[in-house]
Amino acid sequence: MLWDQFSFIVLRCKPMPKTLFALITSALVVVATIAFTAQSRAAELIYFGSSACLVCERWDEEVGEIYPKTEESQILPLRHEDVHDERAADLAFIKGVVYTPTFVAVEDGKEMGRIVGYMGDFFFWEQVGSLIKKLKAVPPKG
Repeated sequence: MLWDQFSFIVLRCKPMPKTLFALITSALVVVATIAFTAQSRAAELIYFGSSACLVCERWDEEVGEIYPKTEESQILPLRHEDVHDERAADLAFIKGVVYTPTFVAVEDGKEMGRIVGYMGDFFFWEQVGSLIKKLKAVPPKG
């Protein structure tokens, strides 16, 4: 019986005016953009590398494979960007990336610090630890 009432209403509806459809579509785009922006504002470690970079290859072999399994990656998830590609719109604020690899810690759309180059895994982990201490959204240990 409920279905009969629903189908009666649906069958008797007039088509939606184009302006109303455009308004609803625009509103959905705005909501989706806000949701994406809020999600992308979490802390990240942006890895600017290059396929032609031998030091990047060394980092990939020594650290890149294990990074996603670490506590650090839970706080600063890694995001790969090729230094030669056009910069993603949400990373346009990052300036001065000249050398590879360069790791930029970002939070709330702001650069919190960076690591330029790779001198070995010991130094890398020390530097990542220092970057994490600069973040606002990290719960204190203890």
